[in-house]
Amino acid sequence: MADPLRAAVAIAGVGEAGIGIAPEGSTPLDLIGEATAVALDDAGLATTDVDALFTASAYYGMPNLNVGEYLGIRPRFSDSTNLGGASFLSHVGHAAAAIVSGLAEVALIVYGSTQRSDGGRLKSVAESFPDEQLYAPRYPVTQYALAAARHMHEFGTTREQLAAVAVAARDWGRLNPAAFARDPLTVDDVLSSRMLSAPLTVRDCCLVTDGAGALVVTSAERARGLRGAGGGAIFVLGFGEAHWHRSISQMPDLTVTAATDSGARAYAMAGVGPGDVDVLELYDAFTINPILFLEDLGFCGKGEGGPFVAEGRTSPGGTHPVNTNGGGLSYCHPGMYGIFTLIEATRQLRGEAGDRQVPGAEIALAHGNGAVLSAQSTVILGTDAAA
Repeated sequence: MADPLRAAVAIAGVGEAGIGIAPEGSTPLDLIGEATAVALDDAGLATTDVDALFTASAYYGMPNLNVGEYLGIRPRFSDSTNLGGASFLSHVGHAAAAIVSGLAEVALIVYGSTQRSDGGRLKSVAESFPDEQLYAPRYPVTQYALAAARHMHEFGTTREQLAAVAVAARDWGRLNPAAFARDPLTVDDVLSSRMLSAPLTVRDCCLVTDGAGALVVTSAERARGLRGAGGGAIFVLGFGEAHWHRSISQMPDLTVTAATDSGARAYAMAGVGPGDVDVLELYDAFTINPILFLEDLGFCGKGEGGPFVAEGRTSPGGTHPVNTNGGGLSYCHPGMYGIFTLIEATRQLRGEAGDRQVPGAEIALAHGNGAVLSAQSTVILGTDAAA
């Protein structure tokens, strides 16, 4: 029996603004407003059609109130669940539940940040980890370095294999005229760059950029009838979310993430498996992330992620295209990257990705990560044919 939430809603519009370096004087709300206008135009809708609002922020304590006021939206359903970079993928599932249950009709999911313009910092989070401060970690790179070091120790993963993740992302970014980093990058470049927290160098770490993204989600029936400028509705086939810890010191196993749970739930709802997925958009704040997620989401065995990437499988022309816009390592990373996995997945399934287009893509998996490998959210999207 099919899950009643499978393909019940669709992404009808997407939009971005201020990617890379925003215009001088811009605020996160300014970028959110611009991205929202693009997404609504893409869907053929207006702010007056929106009755559900979803956002998360490191800038605003009550982000839905700030965003709603700025956009002039008075939602009847409001959700500001904050799971870090995984938030916006979880919001897709929450929006689907609200729409199917009749609590809303049109959901707007938004995020914006001027992190780069603000000097590279969102806000201090050191106080969130009092048990770790004795060791003076550099948040969050030190925590992710622990996971990378453990994976290397346990499975023989090499620094060269970690570097291959950054190189693959850059190869995709070089095909994307909107990517922030497009200069050539080699494994040797990654290995010889400044060490931040062993074994991770500065090129093993994501960009620091400005940027905003927006998604419009509505019922499948309504999405099919919209007159928007976009390339068509993309259906939410399945979703799942999970979190096991907050602090890296409490992570049960540094080589296994809760993506094992979120992915399994998304696959079960969608009625598909890893072998059905044509394109993957994985949260890549650090080079260890895609390796862990490829393993935990079933695209290779545990401990096999390093060779999987180093063999070129995730690069342009590879068997498993990953982060086709360049990802957080080469496209953009304005503090929380998750919403951009959904935007790129939508563009790929619409066939709008230009030189980086994956031929014949019908099913995409987008995956978000929050905090220190803590919260994991997985969304599986499909074209009308896949729905």
